[in-house]
Amino acid sequence: MSVYHTPVLLDESISSLVVNPSGIYADVTFGGGGHTAGILSRLNEDGRVIAFDRDAEALDNTIEDSRLTLIRGDFRFIRNFLLKLAHDRDDLRGRLDGGLDGILADLGVSSHQFDTAGRGFSFRYEAPLDMRMNTEGGQTAADVVNGYPREELERIFRLYGEVDGAGRIASLIASARDKAPIVTTGDLDRAIAPVIPGFAEHKFLAKVYQALRIEVNHETRSLEKFLQGAAESLKEGGLLAVITYHSLEDRMVKNFIRFGNVEGREEKDMFGRIDAPLEAVNRKPVTPAESEIASNTRARSAKLRVARKVTVKKGV
Repeated sequence: MSVYHTPVLLDESISSLVVNPSGIYADVTFGGGGHTAGILSRLNEDGRVIAFDRDAEALDNTIEDSRLTLIRGDFRFIRNFLLKLAHDRDDLRGRLDGGLDGILADLGVSSHQFDTAGRGFSFRYEAPLDMRMNTEGGQTAADVVNGYPREELERIFRLYGEVDGAGRIASLIASARDKAPIVTTGDLDRAIAPVIPGFAEHKFLAKVYQALRIEVNHETRSLEKFLQGAAESLKEGGLLAVITYHSLEDRMVKNFIRFGNVEGREEKDMFGRIDAPLEAVNRKPVTPAESEIASNTRARSAKLRVARKVTVKKGV
């Protein structure tokens, strides 16, 4: 599992999440199975874990444990999957009716995905410009850079990558694709080379690639749907632990916990109470220790937020 992906904030997330050793938990981003294994290690023989991943390659990391159910699927559909399991599985039918004890989501791209050249997630390799989590369907990053209007590309880079000079990047891509299609990571890097700062090349390109990856995989919409489904799927007092890696998704998670929506709208009921299904357990996000960052640099931007499903609506 460690070869495929090194789990981030493992001890912090599992210790915050697993408070009932006989409970039912979901790991909606199975990846290399590290977090799932951590949850299983805290459970007794009655505990169960339901894990999801939409990347077929991740399912090769399955753990031989009768307490684990591994499903290929997008976490945005968590509620649908749980309803189906409650109907189809005798051992889960009655137990799932009350909801899950906890849900874990690690929103980062796995080390395997970054390090597999052919997936096109990293500018470190000359590779097809793909970036799909699910390689069996949907548009690729090449489809985006070659097919989107210049104005839409500018919006993506500004919103999802928070990149300086988003308009200039979009214009360079539009100019380059008029001459020849942009089909590889190298083609993209060369197209935007005039605006890549020499003093921060890697950081700049990381933001550009992040923006395209988010668009290709509809990550913001998936996250919003997941948060809604997770809140519906937890039992009262159940816990949600989410690990984020950039400000956009962290802000969405923070807003949903506080307000019940990802936009941060303050919606109140007739009694003036904020209508949100969750409450924060940790007021500030948990971040990795320096020792973890030293051994796994991809952990440096990680933030863990934990929330509990409330039994009554919060007041103002």
